[in-house]
Amino acid sequence: MRMQPSRVLRFLGVRFVSSAVVLLGVLVVVFAIVQLVPGDPVRLALGTRYTPEAYEALRAASGLDRPLPEQFVGYVGGALTGDLGVSFRNGEPVTTTLLSRLPATISLALAGLAIALVIAVPAGIWSALREGRVSDAIVRTASQFGVSVPDFWLGMLLISLFSVTLGLLPASGYTAITDNPAEWARRVALPALTVGLVAGAIMTRYIRAAVLDVASAGFVRTAVSKGLPRRVVTFRHIVRNALVPVLTIAGIQLATILGGVIVVEVVFAWPGLGRLVYDAVAARDYPLIQGAVLLIAVMFLLVNLLVDVLYAVIDPRIRVS
Repeated sequence: MRMQPSRVLRFLGVRFVSSAVVLLGVLVVVFAIVQLVPGDPVRLALGTRYTPEAYEALRAASGLDRPLPEQFVGYVGGALTGDLGVSFRNGEPVTTTLLSRLPATISLALAGLAIALVIAVPAGIWSALREGRVSDAIVRTASQFGVSVPDFWLGMLLISLFSVTLGLLPASGYTAITDNPAEWARRVALPALTVGLVAGAIMTRYIRAAVLDVASAGFVRTAVSKGLPRRVVTFRHIVRNALVPVLTIAGIQLATILGGVIVVEVVFAWPGLGRLVYDAVAARDYPLIQGAVLLIAVMFLLVNLLVDVLYAVIDPRIRVS
């Protein structure tokens, strides 16, 4: 049964409006970052480079010499047109700096998500279909360990094993996939494996729970009572329906990875948004921090909006209240 076009439009309209409201809230919070900083953010950013002339020039360039309401309107207007101000550190446009780092983070996030799916989908299904057995206990224990392990510790462990001891993979550095795909794969392997193992452990638990939930549904019991072969019941009725929520889980994990790889990028010297945020915080580059936080929030919203749209397409049971 297909969703009626009016229901689809209503569903998408609600999602767009809610995303816009969240984005407005993010803009308010991001703008408040500079206003809530103890002391003068321009003076802090200049540090030992302070001179009265440099101070006044930087205040004027960042718009901090204007009244607060005017600053907010200007910041929102600039953000909506892609103008996020200039960096305190080097005077370059924040938007340009962020866009130059974005491909590295996206490529790492997608590679990590691919590894997570390769691990989580078979492990979650295997564990659920063998509930209560030794194999189920092993998978649950391994996933719990993966969830509990700090990603920086796991990254250093992988560097120690594959780079220092075995010498198989580089411990740091970045090559764009468009420049040299093979070299990109070598350099992304360890950070992506770090991200993928942690995300895979989380997803395994969700997938296992989804399979168990479907296995206890009434239509599965009906299929069994009709005498359908075990394989048909398992893969056509249980696994097929349980994998629908995987889309939501994968989307959430992708959004989480995009905004949460700061530690991993620092450990592997990966020149993405996470590393940029780390350097910006150390340099008290507030416009760059604001821009990075806003960009990460927008990516999170876009990924979740895309997941909502795809979910509405593949699952006709969705109804808007």
